Amino acid sequence: MLIRLLRVHLRPYRRDVLLVMVLQLMQTLATLYLPTLNADIIDNGVVTGDTHYIWSRGGLMLAVALVQIVCSVGAVYFGARTAMALGRDVRLALFGRVQEFSAREVAHFGAPSLITRNTNDVQQVQMLAIMTFTLMVSAPIMCVGGVILALNQNVKLSSLLLVAVPALGVVVALIISKMRPLFRQMQVRIDEINRVMREQISGVRVIRAFVREPAERARFGVANTDLYDVSLGTGRLMALMFPSVMLVLNLSSIAVLWFGGHLVADGGMPVGALTAYLTYLLQILMSVMMATFMFVMVPRAEVCAERIVEVLDTEPAVLPPARAVPVGAQRGRLELRAVEFGYPGAQQPVLCDISLVAEPGQVTAIIGGTGSGKTTLVNLIPRLFDVTKGAVLVDGVDVRDIDPAVLSGLIGLVPQRPYLFSGTIASNLRYGKPDATEAELWHALEIAQARDFVRRMQGGLDASIAQGGTNVSGGQRQRLAIARAVVHEPEIYLFDDSFSALDYATDAALRGALARETADATVLIVAQRVATIRNADKIVVLEAGQIVATGTHPELMASDPTYREIVLSQLTEQEAA
Repeated sequence: MLIRLLRVHLRPYRRDVLLVMVLQLMQTLATLYLPTLNADIIDNGVVTGDTHYIWSRGGLMLAVALVQIVCSVGAVYFGARTAMALGRDVRLALFGRVQEFSAREVAHFGAPSLITRNTNDVQQVQMLAIMTFTLMVSAPIMCVGGVILALNQNVKLSSLLLVAVPALGVVVALIISKMRPLFRQMQVRIDEINRVMREQISGVRVIRAFVREPAERARFGVANTDLYDVSLGTGRLMALMFPSVMLVLNLSSIAVLWFGGHLVADGGMPVGALTAYLTYLLQILMSVMMATFMFVMVPRAEVCAERIVEVLDTEPAVLPPARAVPVGAQRGRLELRAVEFGYPGAQQPVLCDISLVAEPGQVTAIIGGTGSGKTTLVNLIPRLFDVTKGAVLVDGVDVRDIDPAVLSGLIGLVPQRPYLFSGTIASNLRYGKPDATEAELWHALEIAQARDFVRRMQGGLDASIAQGGTNVSGGQRQRLAIARAVVHEPEIYLFDDSFSALDYATDAALRGALARETADATVLIVAQRVATIRNADKIVVLEAGQIVATGTHPELMASDPTYREIVLSQLTEQEAA
């Protein structure tokens, strides 16, 4: 998965990758050439006392060192730039894929896991790319070149490499094999930390209201300790790796000096050659150590790449049509035709055989008990989910055949839990219509009964809104969400229990203003409060995912016991009449 991810997202940067490899090759060759020059100076200059030779070869060493420095700096610069571009592109691809997900896929992965995959997981892959461009490219060149040049210095002494390099490889392989499963656990533990933290931040009011801070601290402590335990196990292995590598490296150096010293004493090897050979041995083992450092990062990056690719490979359940169909001539007509919807793995569908028509200029209300499927029904219209059977038609066309941008322009949804984005009141109201004028915004606020409290806020339309709208009350949040839908000017308004946080006076004033504004539009209202929907042109009663009755308020009061029971639970017999 890691190779596949890198291959796909590094393809646009092939020229930069090639340049990095060329620079690393030149830098490594220069590094390998320096010990040979040093040996030459010792044997032919220092030993013989030839100062001119020392200065001439020393100047060449400085030139080679300068080439090494320039190439190294260039390789690091272009490598880091390419790795940063890789991280940017992968994050963008992940974000784009998540934006295509329906609520089903988001629920499958979970918001904390998706956040971790788009931040920490991408960071691990990006870090691996940086280390590859700066270390891994030069390591094999250094190792192979070092072996060749070491053999050139002394073949007999090079037999030590047959022991040192395999020993180092075995040590690294054993440690890496134990680290890989721990890295996978670590990413799961990070997901859990994000999930607990997200829940505690979102539910801080409930936690404080029930004085559950100690219990929540304990719950976070468990998740935190789990991550600590896995990280500690990984850290122990990493701590074991580098001393092991250094042990092999130092023992090899001692062996070289021991056997090489005897060769120098017997006249079988010049002093400069021994110095160069020791340098090459250290370079060979250092290259293996750099590769070791990479191998420490590869297992975790591979786990992260698998998690990233899992998201990228997940096809959304709600797909745009291959060939979009233009909407019909009758604007604003909404029809649900024998609709059925069930969640994957559920024994029974949430909605079954739902058929209803909402016409322009009419208000259609849906009421029912908790869990009857009201919100699910509303979510099928803008394709937050796709129906399991049947069809949802807007302007005579199945919503699955309409371009998503066109469908969005036809529908204005005010969800059950209105969400405001961080920014200003104006930026939130313009969410569905970026070119809306200030006059249009104030008009929408007036209809939503929000003009007064917005004027009182510092900055008016430019007043700051916190993420989720947490700096305004629930009722203000609902009114701003309604104003956002009004600015959008859709053909079909969907209000999913959007008046529940309003007092009766504000509710009545808002519905009166909305009735004038939406006189020619189709309005579908889901409500628990009978007063909100009793004057609707058509009321649909849902029970256990099925339509049990349809009619006006007086008709249903006379004919349907379910609706009558709901009404009398809120109003007296006289008020209901």
